[in-house]
Amino acid sequence: MIPVLIDCDPGQDDALALLLALGSPELDVIGVTAVAGNQTLDKTTLNALRVLELAGRSDIPVAAGAERPLVGELVVAADAHGETGLDGVNLPPPSARAVPEHAKDFLAARLEASEVPVTLVALGPLTNVALLLEDHPRATARIERIVLMGGAVNEGNQTPSAEFNIWIDPEAAARVFESGLDVTMVGLDVTNKAVLANADADGLRGAGPVAEAAADMIDFYLGFYNEAYDHGGAPIHDAVALAHVFRSDLLTVESRRVDVDTSDGICRGRTVVDMRLRTSGPEPNAHVAVDIDADGFRSLLLERLRAFSPTSRAASRLTS
Repeated sequence: MIPVLIDCDPGQDDALALLLALGSPELDVIGVTAVAGNQTLDKTTLNALRVLELAGRSDIPVAAGAERPLVGELVVAADAHGETGLDGVNLPPPSARAVPEHAKDFLAARLEASEVPVTLVALGPLTNVALLLEDHPRATARIERIVLMGGAVNEGNQTPSAEFNIWIDPEAAARVFESGLDVTMVGLDVTNKAVLANADADGLRGAGPVAEAAADMIDFYLGFYNEAYDHGGAPIHDAVALAHVFRSDLLTVESRRVDVDTSDGICRGRTVVDMRLRTSGPEPNAHVAVDIDADGFRSLLLERLRAFSPTSRAASRLTS
C-alpha cells in the first residue's frame, strides 16, 4: 500500500477524490488536511470530516491549516461549489472533530512518524504545503513525491492565464515548484477531459449511500459546468491527480520546467511550462501531465464509488 497524506479544500471534486482514495486498497490514507480555497477554512475542514464519516473512515485524523493565501485575500469559488463548498448533498454533521494541530505541523509529524516515505497529494491551493516546506524542512525529506492538482500548460479557468488553485496562492505554488522535491503537476490540460455526465450520476444510484451521495455531488457540479463551460460534462479535476498516485498508466507525463507568475499583472498565477525545452538555465523541476486515458479514469472512479459498502454512520443516516 502507498501511504498518502491528502491536503484539500472540499469542494465536490475534492470530495470525490477523497472517496476514490478511501475506496482504493492500493492506498493507505494516514491523514487529511484542509486549506481555504473552494470555500473558507471552517467549511472545507467540516466538509473533509463529513466525507470521511460518509465513507466510514472517521478514524482518519483531519487538521485545519491556512485560512488565507500567503499574500493577499482569499477568493472562494462559491459559484462552482456553493455556499457550503459541498452543495448538492445533504451530509449530517460529523461525529469527529479536527485535531488541534495546524496542518503544517500535523503533516510534519505524520511524515516523521512514517516508516516509509509518504506521497503528499495536494488538491487545493498550496498554502499548507508551502508552510510545511518553510517551517519543517527536515520533515519534507520524508516526502516520496508531491502530486498536485493545479496549473495548466494552456488556458486557465480562473483567468485566461491561470488555474484556480495556483491563482489563489501563486507565491505558495512557486515555493513548491522550486523546492527540489519530486513534483507532478496534474493540470487542466488533462483534467478538463476527465468528465462525468448525467448518465454517470444515474448509474451510481441504487449502489448504496456512498454512491448515492457521489451522484448528488456530480449532479450539482454538472449544473455549474453545463452553464459555464463546454466540456460535455463535469471535470472531476482532483480525482485525476489522486488516481495518478496508484494508476500511473492513466496519465502521460513529461519532465518540464514550470515557473509560476507571481506578478500583479494579468498573468498572475499562470504556470509557465517550457514544453518546447527553450529554457537555457534551470533544469526541469516537475513532471507535467500532458495526456489522459479519460475512459480508463472514468471507469476506475465509477467502479470504486459503486463498490462502497454502506457501513458508516453518515451513510446509514442518509438512508434512514
